[in-house]
Amino acid sequence: MSVGSAILSVKGVTKKFGGLIALNKVTLDVHEGELLGIIGPNGAGKTTLFNVITGFLKPEEGRILYRGKDITGLPPYKIAKMGISRTFQIVKPLSNMTVLDNVLVAAFNLTHNKEEATNIAIEALKFVGLYPKRYVRAASLNLVEKKKLELARALLLLDEIACGLNQAEIFSAIDLIKKIHDEGITVIVVEHVMRFIARLVQRLIVLVNGTKIAEGTVDEVLNNPKVIEAYLGSKELII
Repeated sequence: MSVGSAILSVKGVTKKFGGLIALNKVTLDVHEGELLGIIGPNGAGKTTLFNVITGFLKPEEGRILYRGKDITGLPPYKIAKMGISRTFQIVKPLSNMTVLDNVLVAAFNLTHNKEEATNIAIEALKFVGLYPKRYVRAASLNLVEKKKLELARALLLLDEIACGLNQAEIFSAIDLIKKIHDEGITVIVVEHVMRFIARLVQRLIVLVNGTKIAEGTVDEVLNNPKVIEAYLGSKELII
């Protein structure tokens, strides 16, 4: 799909934990309709960036703009109501609730009408293929199904969605995320699995030690000597 103007802007964001600088003046734009990837080694600041964007953490410096509005430091529930949702690296379903009720919780961020929320939740479950299990307790789902449930609950910021999946499941996840993107959802993916992200996104940003070291198309980034030295080690790792 076509890519529009910036829907989300991170401007000079710094986040510290004591003496550790987790994010160091990070600046980036996410364009409307884009499928953006963020990569980097463990401890690079990727999940911290998601936590700052979604209000779970407040930065010491910088601003987060969503559709031109400053959302820096707003609580997560207000940011979710504005249309920014996320998955988590470790899936966290509400285990004792049904699959449908898990998605209903997220749907109520979009409407206070129960009937409308139920319709939204049902459509999301149909989209990710979990509708037949809508009345099953979330705790009984396998890992792949829990990942799909996370996608149904949050369709914008995806934190290591391929973690723990085998190769066939990774390619299935690629197809599902592309299907979500084709529906007009702007998607940001944080990922370690290079076979996954290299085949999925339109543009890559690389974080190392909290600093953005590269940005560009997949080919540009994966052939960038600084990225190879600091993170990849070899271009052949993505095959």
